[in-house]
Order: sequence, then C-alpha cells, then structure tokens
Amino acid sequence: MITETNDLLRCFGTGDPLYERYHDEEWGLPVHGDAALYERMVLEGFQSGLSWLTILRKREAFRVAFSGFDPVAVAEFGDDDVERLMSDAGIVRNRLKIAAAITNARAVVALQQSGGSLDEVVWSHQPPRAARPADWTAVPASTEDSTALAKDLKSRGFVFVGPTTMYALMQACGLVDDHIVGCVAAQ
Repeated sequence: MITETNDLLRCFGTGDPLYERYHDEEWGLPVHGDAALYERMVLEGFQSGLSWLTILRKREAFRVAFSGFDPVAVAEFGDDDVERLMSDAGIVRNRLKIAAAITNARAVVALQQSGGSLDEVVWSHQPPRAARPADWTAVPASTEDSTALAKDLKSRGFVFVGPTTMYALMQACGLVDDHIVGCVAAQ
C-alpha cells in the first residue's frame, strides 16, 4: 500500500520519522562490506517475530552492545558478554539470537581468514533484476535465491539464517528492489 506523508508516496514507513528515513535513505540501497552486512544480518535475525520499527528504535543500543558490529570484536565475546547482553534493556534480550550473533561473527572471521568475505558470499546470490512489484501481495517471503544464500551461509557455519530472514536481508541490502510501483524510492 502506498501511503503519503510529507508529500512523498512510500510503500512503507510512513508516520514515524525514523521509519521514514530508513525507507527513504537505506532500505533497498546496496550495502557492501563485511561489518555493514554483518550488522544487517544480526538485526534481521533479532527482528524475526518482531516489528522492524522496534529494531530501528533499538539500533543504536545494538551498535553499542555489539561493539559497532565489528565481527572480530564480537567473535571474542564469551559467557560474560552473553550475560551482559541479556541484562541490556536497550536491545532485544533473546539468548538464542545473541548466541547466533556471536556464532555468525565467528563465521565472518573464519571467512576472512580463509581469504573470503561475507560481502562476496552475500552478493554472489544477487538475482537478476525482477519486475517491480505492483503491491505487497507480489512480494515473496523467500525465493530460490534466498534459499540458496541461506544454504551457502549455513555450510560456512552461520546460524539463524533461514530463507525468509535472508530474503529480508537481500531486500534491506539492495540485492533485490522490492519498493512497489509508485513509491518515491522506486527507481
């Protein structure tokens, strides 16, 4: 559904300035670099089952709690860090998701140590550009490409990276462009 605020037509995010900025300035634009992609992966994982706006509102606290999403730093987190994170009201306190964030940081570091990068793995699964969706009913929850990305990441030691979460990552990081027809961000 296209909604209008500030004379702009948006496919989502209208009504909250933080959400509008995310829609207008970030969602669907290409994201590169291991730390930036790791951040998006962690946030998408924490968002599972929650509102994306909830995660956006806590994003700065997540950045502080997870050492600026530096995979090398997070890979060193131990039990004391897990307990610290579990007591941090600024983030979503879910032990499984916290553990996944640490495991995935270690997987990013392992990729880097083997001469690869998260950036290369993620972007190797970019599909050909598809027709712009006419409305949200035309936007899939997952695709063959997100399923392949999930499988690839799991084979490299990543966890909590199912096809739906990976499709959300692909949308957020610009591998696919699902801004619907008529949206100000549709290009």
